[in-house]
Order: sequence, then C-alpha cells, then structure tokens
Amino acid sequence: MFHGSIVALVTPMDERGRIDFAAVQRLVTFHLDAGSDGLVVAGTTGESAMLSVDEFASLVEAVAGAVGRRIPVLAGTGSASTASAVERTRLACELGVDGVLVVTPYYVRPMQSGLAAHYEAVADASRVPVVLYNVPSRTAVDLQPETVERLVRRDEIVAIKEAKPDLARIGDLVARCAGHASVLSGDDGTCLAALREGAEGVISVAANAAPAEFARLCAAARRGDWAAAQAAFDGLGELIEALGVETNPIPVKWALHRQGLIGPGIRLPLLPLAEDKRDRVEAAMARLAQARQTDE
Repeated sequence: MFHGSIVALVTPMDERGRIDFAAVQRLVTFHLDAGSDGLVVAGTTGESAMLSVDEFASLVEAVAGAVGRRIPVLAGTGSASTASAVERTRLACELGVDGVLVVTPYYVRPMQSGLAAHYEAVADASRVPVVLYNVPSRTAVDLQPETVERLVRRDEIVAIKEAKPDLARIGDLVARCAGHASVLSGDDGTCLAALREGAEGVISVAANAAPAEFARLCAAARRGDWAAAQAAFDGLGELIEALGVETNPIPVKWALHRQGLIGPGIRLPLLPLAEDKRDRVEAAMARLAQARQTDE
C-alpha cells in the first residue's frame, strides 16, 4: 500500500509559530501536482513533538481533507509513552488517515520485549495499517530486525521505515519482512541503495523541496530502470547534503520558505536557519531549479 516517494511533510507556521493552514493547502497541491506517492503528516519533520493534541487533530484533518484519498496519508502517532501513542493512533483513525507511522519510544530506551509490547498495543488500537519507524540517531533505541520479524506477522503492521543508513540492515529487513510487510528507506542519502536492496520506497525529507525529482527516482527504481534512477539521485545529491547542515527540519523549512511555499515559522527549541548556513541551501535549490529548466 505504501511505496514510492512519500513526503515527510513539514508543518508550515507563521512568524508567531501558529500553524498556517493556507500554506498546508498549498503544500498538498504542490505534492499532488508533482506526483508524490504519499504524505506523512505530523511526523518528526512535521515537528510532532511540539504539537498539542488539538493542533495534531486539526493538522491531520486538514491534510487528509485536502488530499481527498488521491494518495495515502499517514499520521505520525508515535510517542515515548505507549498510552499517548495509542491515544493519537485512535484519534488519527477517526480523522480519516490511511495509516499511522509510529516511531520507537524515544528517550526511555525500552528493551526489545518492551518495544514489541508497545507496538502490539498500538496495533490493537488501530483501525488502519501501522508502519513501524526506527531512527536510532534520534531516539536512542534500535528496533532490531528479529523484533521486526515478529511484529510484521500481525496483519495490522504493513511496513517499516528504517532510517538507519545501513544497507546490510535494509537487506536483512527485506528478507525478514518478505510476504508480510514492505521496507521503506528513511534516509535520503542512501535511499537509492536501499531501493536496490529491495526497499519499496522512501519517506523523504528532501522531497518536501524536490517532490517531482524524488517521484521520478522512485518510479524509475520501481520499473527497474536503474540508470534513470541513478541519474535522478545524482541530481539530488547537493540538495540532500545541504539539508543536513542543521537539525531537520530547520534547513528544509528554510528552503520551502525561499520557494515561497511557507512562512519562516518554526518552534522552539528549534530556530530558523542561521544566516551563515543559508547560502549553501539556497545554492543547492538554485542549481536544482536550473536543472529543471534544462530538462524542460
């Protein structure tokens, strides 16, 4: 169900940090027109940790309504607390999403049996497909392939977003999940290599700013045209690197702001991109724009 270029959508905000729902509509239209295969709303890139429950509900409802079932929408419902993850998962189901993306419980560092119990509780509560999300660099806990293999035997759990840039891990997960769930790359810099290893798509940060290019990359990989996929990926390399100059989503929100798609707002403890790092992001965006004109 979930494949191709899935955008880890930013949450647009005005200068006072309020969610800009007009910009939400613009972003959805931007991604639909570009051929994105799905959207994640209120995930890590969407500053999920800084959203109240009411804001989460309003944002998810706005994105799902704007998409209108044309592509899948996943809501980020993970939390350090199992009870909170279950609550947000139930709420997301009521709001009409197509699936939930559930990050491992961060900071508390549960053992593998605790992680399994956490996801079992979320799966019990969900009326829509569940996508596991492993990102050890942010959460300080690593969902092991053996645990994933057990969890994907449940019908409710249909995929894993693996953000550890380890191709051996991707290959292992693809083998263990075969016939039960798909593997999605969660790391832009290694996404092409992950697709070669058998991943079905990527949940991407950089696709916020370059959705057509990521859609083209994933479509080429899906039909086995690896030369075209490599060419698309090569054209994205500078942007992917530039968006790593600061903590996500700081650089990508700045890139979208400079494109005129969203305002400059971001919430504490994050701050807008520092002036001494803006040139690198803007240069990457400018070269991408030039490449688009050449292609046309």
